[in-house]
Amino acid sequence: MHAARPALSEIGGRRGLARPLGVLALAGLAALALAVGVGSVTVSPAELWALVTGQGEPLSRTLVLELRLPRALSAFAVGGLLAVAGALMQVLLRNPLADPYVLGLSGGASVGALAAMLAGLGSAVITGSAFGGALVSTLLVFGLAHGAGSWTPSRLLLTGVVVASGWGAVITLMLAVSPADRLPGMLYWLMGDLAYARSPLPPLLLLTVVCLLAVPLGRSLNVLARGTLQAAALGVAVRPLEWTIYLAASALTAMAVTTAGSIGFVGLVVPHMLRLVLGNDQRLILPACALAGGTLLVLADTLARTLIAPEQLPVGVITALLGVPTFLYLLYRSR
Repeated sequence: MHAARPALSEIGGRRGLARPLGVLALAGLAALALAVGVGSVTVSPAELWALVTGQGEPLSRTLVLELRLPRALSAFAVGGLLAVAGALMQVLLRNPLADPYVLGLSGGASVGALAAMLAGLGSAVITGSAFGGALVSTLLVFGLAHGAGSWTPSRLLLTGVVVASGWGAVITLMLAVSPADRLPGMLYWLMGDLAYARSPLPPLLLLTVVCLLAVPLGRSLNVLARGTLQAAALGVAVRPLEWTIYLAASALTAMAVTTAGSIGFVGLVVPHMLRLVLGNDQRLILPACALAGGTLLVLADTLARTLIAPEQLPVGVITALLGVPTFLYLLYRSR
């Protein structure tokens, strides 16, 4: 009898984790269906079903499978990358206001990517440069905020804002010395642009790999969220775990930046809202962030390209309109 109780509780726990993830997965599928069906040419649900079953008109097949679906999948991957990166940073820094955009990770990744672009380097080097910029920004924020003593939430946020402002100044300098014919595309990319995202496979693969690796570490992440001293006392290898989070958050941010430019506040809004609803179990929060972040950015991108059609807005504008009030509200609550 005693041996059966843990097994039953474990099964119940798995069911409890699967239910919200199933709901979020269905929401993500619905958002993808809306994204591929809405636009200058509306594709009806019947036509979408015909395409899924291998039928449908050639024009609809080209429109959906070659244009809209790759962009929607890229938006889903980028949203998931940013949300998971934000959740990991919030665990590492034990602050619900931590976010790749607010703490300067996106700025550092943007500087690295722009430098590689201006040098005329390949996509692999651009991704590596973005990863290096994000990692440098992470180390700067965490090191400067810690200083000679322990960091506080206000000190961390102030350091992140200053580092992000510094990266913004560097980006402005790079734009000032860039060739005039490259400026419009660079500016649009910096505001978050999914118009040229045609290869969703790399970000989707990275998102899947990081989630598969992070979920088994959920128990250790739950302990680390309570503090490094408590984690070390309970046998968690704190330093290797922190470096793993550093590298994972930097890689996620770098891939998101190289795919769609600098998109803010997804990593702040999504993890915080999910914690309010689902609790703070990282085994559930991390995959939920991947699904909810992807769903949010797919909907934001759909709104960005249809709001003033045939013109398109940068998706970063939509996420900022949603994220800035939320960030101010969280700052007010943190008092």
